[in-house]
Amino acid sequence: MDFFQTLILALVQGITEFLPISSSAHLILVPVLFGWEDQGLAFDVAVHAGTLLAVILYFRVQLAHMAVAGVGSLAGRWTPDAKLAWAVVLATLPVVVAGLMFKDVVEGPLRGPLVIATTTITFGLLLWWADVRGSKSRDEYSVTWRDAVLVGLAQAIALIPGTSRAGITITAALLLGLKREAAARFSFLLSIPTLLASGVLVTRDLLESADPVDWNVLLLGSALAAVSAYLCIHFFIRLLERTGMLPYVIYRLLLGVVLLIFFL
Repeated sequence: MDFFQTLILALVQGITEFLPISSSAHLILVPVLFGWEDQGLAFDVAVHAGTLLAVILYFRVQLAHMAVAGVGSLAGRWTPDAKLAWAVVLATLPVVVAGLMFKDVVEGPLRGPLVIATTTITFGLLLWWADVRGSKSRDEYSVTWRDAVLVGLAQAIALIPGTSRAGITITAALLLGLKREAAARFSFLLSIPTLLASGVLVTRDLLESADPVDWNVLLLGSALAAVSAYLCIHFFIRLLERTGMLPYVIYRLLLGVVLLIFFL
């Protein structure tokens, strides 16, 4: 991989991982448009590590409070931070189980461009509907065990490429009555164990691969993904109440149409 390819793919991963527009759709479309070969498992691990670092750094204070409170809950001290911490854990379980069960299917037939185009459009419209219909009256600390399970089940659907992990979890949270910013924050917190679990699975595959590793490319890709992801989270949350979800819905519809034109 040359510098330009590394730059583009790392920025695409960093930006699209946390926006409700589907990173998988972009990572499949971009190489096709430029005529690039697949970037390989090692690069995927590196850029995912970068985005994981970004979200941990951004929420470092809240995560520290949640970790302390989560440990305290084992002694019966159930604070709002403790409940949120365990809600994130509970909401992660469905995608871990589904990922282990359907890994071969997700990485095989479902990566087709027509599937991605369909899910990009369908779940984009669902995001718009949730943004319009949701009551937007709760914050992330009000998430119940039932809410966590429902958002977790929605996140498992995001294993289908084109769905968007951020998009489907924000959609579910909005339908459950969370405010836009709260839905986004809960989605981003939920991304931490999900990205970690995904990274472990992909790293396992990487260790079994005999492909050569270019460490300079991996470090550059990881750094670029981390910086772009951090900035993306920051500005997405700050602008969300002003913009709503409509710009992302329109973008998803246009992207889906482009995919259909290219691959039908």
